[in-house]
Parts: sequence; C-alpha cells; structure tokens
Amino acid sequence: MEFVVDYPAQTWWVTVFGLLLGLVVGSFLNVVIGRFPVMMQRQWQRECAEVNGVEPEQHEPFNLAKPNSHCPKCQSPIKWYDNIPVLSWLVLKAKCRSCGTKISARYPAIELLTGIIFAVVVWNLGFTITTFIYLFLACLLISMFFIDADHMLLPDQMTYLMLWTGLGFAMYSGHMPLKDAVIGAMAGYLALWSVYWGFKLLTGKEGMGYGDFKLLAAFGAWHGYQLLPVTIIAAAASGAVIGIAWQTLNRNKQGQPIPFGPFLICGGVIAMFWGESLLTGYLNWVAR
Repeated sequence: MEFVVDYPAQTWWVTVFGLLLGLVVGSFLNVVIGRFPVMMQRQWQRECAEVNGVEPEQHEPFNLAKPNSHCPKCQSPIKWYDNIPVLSWLVLKAKCRSCGTKISARYPAIELLTGIIFAVVVWNLGFTITTFIYLFLACLLISMFFIDADHMLLPDQMTYLMLWTGLGFAMYSGHMPLKDAVIGAMAGYLALWSVYWGFKLLTGKEGMGYGDFKLLAAFGAWHGYQLLPVTIIAAAASGAVIGIAWQTLNRNKQGQPIPFGPFLICGGVIAMFWGESLLTGYLNWVAR
C-alpha cells in the first residue's frame, strides 16, 4: 500500500524537495564512500589477528559517525556551516577554511549527482513507498560505483542488501513475477561466474572479482532474467569505450586492472530505464 498520496508525481515543489533531500543524502554518501572501505579493512585486520592468535592493533573509534568530519591535513573539525552540500564548497572556493588545502570537486559532484537522481525519481513517482525503495537503490549504486572505482571492491554488505531488496520489491510490488526475479538472481551470478572460470582456465589469470557476480545477481533480482543480456552488453560496451580511452590517456600504465563494477552499474541502470525497448527493438530487427 502506498502512502503520502497527496504528494503526486510531476509536481515542482515535490521535485525541489527531492533535490534538496538528495543533496543532503549525497553528503552522507561521501562519508560512506570514504570510510566504509577503511572500516572493512580494519575488520579484516582484527579477524586475521584473531585467527593468528595475536592481539589486534588498537585504533580510535572509526565508523560512519565517528570521528566528526575534519580536514584530512590539518585535522581541524569542519563546522556545520562549512558542511552545507555544494554551497559550502563554492563559498570556500574549494579550500579548507583553516589551512587552505584544496577540497576535491568530487564531493560536491557526488552531492549534486545524488540530488539530481532523487529529483528525477520523485518527479516520476511522487512520494510513495516505491519512491523510497528506488531512492535507497540509488544510494547503494552510487556508493558501490565510487567505492569500486577507488578500491576495486564491491562490499558484500551492499551487494547482498541490493539483492534481497530486489527480491522483496518484486514480491511487494508485483511489477514482475517473483520467479523471474529469483531466476534473474541465479542467472546473473552464474553468467559472470562462468566467464570468470572460463577465463581463468584459459589464461591462468583472474579477469574479475566475485563482487561482480553478486552485483549482476542483484540486478537480475531487480529487473528479471530477461534484461540480463542488455545489462551485460551495455556494461561491456561502456567498459570497452572507457577502457580504451583510459589506456590511451595513461600509456605508461598499460596493463593496470580497471574495476568492472562501475561499468556493470551503468549497464544495469541502462537496462532498468531502456532495457525493454532496446530488447524489443533488437528482436524486431532480427525477425525481419
């Protein structure tokens, strides 16, 4: 059952609220993207220490809430008025107020990206349960995109959460049969798992990580097995184009591995928005 039905789609003030909400959430996603891999690394170190029977290294509390936001160079706490999404970055002219260290443009870019995505979703759906499910999905995808781009890592906590949310959404909304979502999850995992082992047996090298299998399985749960070919082809195409450009611009770094997760996310989003029309157009072209 939907709620807040008095806030319909394609209403300008609802869309503006969605934009502002997205800017605030984007600021939080910057924290997730920056801290979550460090939290995982410290957890792995503690687990390895326990297995080896040694005392784990002690650290100051470090999670999504602690320590408070601060400049990585001078360690000065960031005041609330210097932490307003996008606006503070512009007012400070992309520099720390205390030491003048340059602040990366990626922070406001992620905030703005999240705000635009939230605005588009709210414009099309209004404020309903379905809206917030898709906003949650957007947060997961943005976080995984940049974490994988930075660390070549797709956290299980996020891929599994996306997978189970997709299956639950199929059961709740009925936008497709639950059977299609389950088959999509199974087929998505096995598709890249097969490619991984085929490549490894032929070359002795690993072409991708297990996180990619889980991410494609999650997309299969969200849009069914029918659109998995569109996801894979779109991901491969975007990966080929960007990969060639990357190698051209970084000739001295040829052979450096490139994360596949961001391309897989691009392919999955393309499949969600335009997959059915692309698949129908292709089948009509083949049937001529």
